[in-house]
Amino acid sequence: MLYVLARSLAGGKREGVLSALGTFAGGMVHVFAAALGVSVILAESAVAFSTVKYAGAAYLCFLGVRMILDARKPEAFVAGSVGTTTASARNPLWQGVVTEVLNPKTALFFLSFIPQFVNRASGHVFLQFVLLGSISVILNTTADLIVIVLAGPLGKKIRSSATFRRRQKTATGAIMIGLGTYLATSENR
Repeated sequence: MLYVLARSLAGGKREGVLSALGTFAGGMVHVFAAALGVSVILAESAVAFSTVKYAGAAYLCFLGVRMILDARKPEAFVAGSVGTTTASARNPLWQGVVTEVLNPKTALFFLSFIPQFVNRASGHVFLQFVLLGSISVILNTTADLIVIVLAGPLGKKIRSSATFRRRQKTATGAIMIGLGTYLATSENR
């Protein structure tokens, strides 16, 4: 949600929605992986979990550093170029997918939470798992879309002031680095 909020504030509603759709697609990757049993590997293998965890943390830090560096580029803040900065030109949909796919805690959530509601006696365990996981991802995406709508007025203010925008991008980059650091230093289980 913080990732989608940051993208919405920095790039507007379009970037926020594309980021939310990206995290939706990444969430669905985890749903299908868990339904197929692939996520069990992450739950059972400390090496696999750590690899995904550190890759996700590094990616968030990379995005944060890039955002801070983009905030320092004077050409990114020329009047009339709000929608065409280098940060905005990057594809928020794919960044959302990668950010979510590289989040091992999402995989573990689906492995630990969804099975409690799957009724093996009813059959079609795979379909039940996918349906329940899809409902969860849809609810998360709905929350992201609400955040995007609520961020709209603040985002307009941010994008109308070059100084404010530069500071916001720097702060957002620092938050992304903080999230990556938190992910990297959090307990594995």
